[in-house]
Amino acid sequence: MTQAPTFPEAERLGRVVGGRVDVKARPDIDSQTVEVLYDDAVVEWLRERVGPAGLTRNQRWVETERGHVWSPQLQPVRNHPNVPLGVLPETDGERGMWAEVSVPYVDVVIGNPPARSPYLRESQYPRLYYSQILWIDEIRQDESGRTLYRINERYGYGDLLWAAAEAFRPLTEEDWAPIHPDVEDKRVIIDLTYQTMACLEQGQEVYFCRISSGAKFDAQGNVVDKWSTPLGPHPIWRKVFSLHMSGGTTGGGYDLPGIGWTCLFSGDGVAIHSTFWHNDFGETRSHGCVNASPDDARWVFRWTTPEVAAKPGDVTVSMPGGTIVEVVES
Repeated sequence: MTQAPTFPEAERLGRVVGGRVDVKARPDIDSQTVEVLYDDAVVEWLRERVGPAGLTRNQRWVETERGHVWSPQLQPVRNHPNVPLGVLPETDGERGMWAEVSVPYVDVVIGNPPARSPYLRESQYPRLYYSQILWIDEIRQDESGRTLYRINERYGYGDLLWAAAEAFRPLTEEDWAPIHPDVEDKRVIIDLTYQTMACLEQGQEVYFCRISSGAKFDAQGNVVDKWSTPLGPHPIWRKVFSLHMSGGTTGGGYDLPGIGWTCLFSGDGVAIHSTFWHNDFGETRSHGCVNASPDDARWVFRWTTPEVAAKPGDVTVSMPGGTIVEVVES
């Protein structure tokens, strides 16, 4: 196990998620490039600014100590290491716990090689990232006395991973406690035109945020109708604390573990879920799902029905299902 990386000492940080990222002198796509950053570089997040960013709805920039970075290319993160536990708690009679990555990233090593998951096989330096949710089921110390947690994905390929324990915040009941459980008249409205999500109680809006729904074009600019988020009212039929999503789930070309606060509402894999691989909310980006920020996804997960207990962190309901998700175009 490698030593923990050193991150900037600041409360608000940004992790590069855009491959190669140009740092601009001003919040303007045409301004001078003063530096180049690459995947997983972590910088201090000073403030957000607005400026020209080309033919895109997203005109937000992040001012860093190095210059300005287009905001979709920076995941908002924090560095909150934790005191490792000596003994895992019991969750409804089972030794183990749900935990959230609370640092920008943490390196992992495979405990039962060879790697099964595509993301592990293809990554030279496999990592987990801020806000991912995983099941922890074992503790040990390495040769230097550092405490490690074992990650055992409940809904993955069967890989067992070891990572530094201080990178994980144990979830508490407050993280999944239902919001307004006595209110029966609830509805989620996903507006594909404006890329927004609104939560209504008895017709009154109680929560609102930006999202990223199914992409309209692929990397070559071709129209990809297969990635569109399906219109119409759909009941939530399954909710999962954490899910491993891969190409076969919603239509191809990706493999992502630890996707938190997942609410499936249409077909075999279309869901509202937490997103850690981009910060481009307000633009279409997904393979059909509704990408939301970790905080927004957690709120919707807690507010919608059905309710989910920590063990097993997964519930499926028969029709008529749970809270209605209405996908519309304005």
